[in-house]
Amino acid sequence: EDWLQNVVQALLRLEVQASEAEVYSALDQAFPAGLDPRTSTRLLSRLARSDAVHRALLVLSWHTMNRYELNCYHYSAVVDACAKASVWTRALHLLDVMAETAVEADVIVLNAAISAFEKGGQWQKALHLFRVMAQSIAESNTITFSAAISACEKGSQWQRAMWIFNVMVESRTELDAIAFNAT
Repeated sequence: EDWLQNVVQALLRLEVQASEAEVYSALDQAFPAGLDPRTSTRLLSRLARSDAVHRALLVLSWHTMNRYELNCYHYSAVVDACAKASVWTRALHLLDVMAETAVEADVIVLNAAISAFEKGGQWQKALHLFRVMAQSIAESNTITFSAAISACEKGSQWQRAMWIFNVMVESRTELDAIAFNAT
């Protein structure tokens, strides 16, 4: 675990807008024999927690360049970083890439995308994704509802927020303070 933290720290020491070549070089040095999926997920998650969205996106790109198989956990970590940084356009792009590469999005990555839309002031996109989730097999949870309600609230769409709240109550999803406060 310490060695992985050292890699994360090395990536974080790079300039905020480090070039692709700088990040790729650091990763090539750290992982000359390649990278297993679990370690990759942990690396991306730590970068996301460090608010290093640019570097997380480059790490994901490095994976693609090296033809590593990516899964929803990898994308989830980076979409979460996008949400924290309010970079909704990148989150949307990653959802498109997932669809193009047949990586099935789970509730965690979809919740992170709704949060990215909410933080980016894109209540329409958040509401659209919420509706898509409601019609698909992705099971909505408290986070899903709360993020969608919050997006509508920030967009001054109180009627839509109330509709989502009512759907939440009808679905017997656990209510939380965020849902109550936003409505």
